[in-house]
Amino acid sequence: MSVAQAVARLGHAPARLYNLHSVTPGRIGLPTWRLLPGLRALRSASGHARLGGHCQTLTTASAVTVSREDVITGNQANNVTDNIFQKIGVNLHQQPNHPICIIKEAIIDYFETNYPGRFKSFDDLYPIVSTKANFDDVLTPVDHVSRNPNDTYYVDKDTVLRCHTSAHQAELLRKGETSFLLTGDVYRRDSIDASHYPVFHQMEGLYVLSDEEIAASGKSGTELAAQELQHVLSGLTKHLFGDVEMKFVDAYFPFTEPSYELEIFFQGEWLEVLGCGVTQRQILEEAGHVGKTAWAFGLGLERLAMVLFDIPDIRLFWSNDKRFTKQFKQGQMRSKFKPYSKYPPCYKDVSFWLPTDDSFTENNLCEQVRNIAGDLVEEVKLIDSFTHPKKQRTSHCYRIAYRSMERSLTDEEINGLQEQTRTVLANEMKVELR
Repeated sequence: MSVAQAVARLGHAPARLYNLHSVTPGRIGLPTWRLLPGLRALRSASGHARLGGHCQTLTTASAVTVSREDVITGNQANNVTDNIFQKIGVNLHQQPNHPICIIKEAIIDYFETNYPGRFKSFDDLYPIVSTKANFDDVLTPVDHVSRNPNDTYYVDKDTVLRCHTSAHQAELLRKGETSFLLTGDVYRRDSIDASHYPVFHQMEGLYVLSDEEIAASGKSGTELAAQELQHVLSGLTKHLFGDVEMKFVDAYFPFTEPSYELEIFFQGEWLEVLGCGVTQRQILEEAGHVGKTAWAFGLGLERLAMVLFDIPDIRLFWSNDKRFTKQFKQGQMRSKFKPYSKYPPCYKDVSFWLPTDDSFTENNLCEQVRNIAGDLVEEVKLIDSFTHPKKQRTSHCYRIAYRSMERSLTDEEINGLQEQTRTVLANEMKVELR
């Protein structure tokens, strides 16, 4: 699969160490920026980012470990798996030679070069947050799909693995931070293909305008914020992609108004790059910034890295294979991924009658398959669906593609994984195998 196709379809681990900056007293610590749904194979033009400058990094003295018992609790609402726990604390965005970190540093460099000392950078905030922080504080509607356990990893009914970095926005504002960049790993239950993974990395920024800035501009706070964010983000886009044509398109996010998506013109079509807007006054006021105006943006680092480095499969970001890791170096934005031996896929189909209580979801199916096969599963795709005219029961047939990024898989190995999958589907998801 090409990068264009991939992006267009856009065991117990040890305890994980995190900065305990994000803590809910007494315990621990969208729609989010649903970014880049149509992003395809952008290739960097001239004028790649220069690295080297760094924003001020703010940390706290108190740190905690994330143990398995912190996230897999046995609580009735808990739906976190070992497969997900093993990813907590890996922190690809903090590994200097990793593509995710290289993109992060390129963005930080842009802000430090053009706005020196203005933005503080956070990249180690605790990934377990309250549902209030994850949803309510960013004005996610109570009936929004992102609150559903089908889409979100719940530790218990009041606590989740963050779905987006915006889960920390109100808390930082309450602590008096008014100009910051925030990077972190985020978690969402999702489909399985070359451009979707249940753990990925986001980066966002927020800036609260001062009263003096607004007064000097002769504009309203909203007008100045919209103008400034477009100027800043246009510069960031050129810093990453070179001198490309771009435009801001009206969009909707519940936490900004007005809201925009930044698109660039590439290979004959307009492609989305990031989401942004003027922060809702309610968010600022509830965080103690009454009468203030701010602008914010958010983007997905995997999607940008896939495009800039020609990486065709999102699973590669988690590979320890030196044939992958040795291709990238800190500060080098011109690197292009060179494919090594591509091992053949193995396809297995599974057919079943759906349960009559409408409890089946494709996200739940993918979660079960991932928990069994991990990164050996490349894609899960519905290939057939029909409803029996007399029985009025619906049958689905899914094709599971197994492929290792590093070695050939044996028939015995795949057959074992497939048999485990069939057993779990029948026992846990209450489907009737065919």
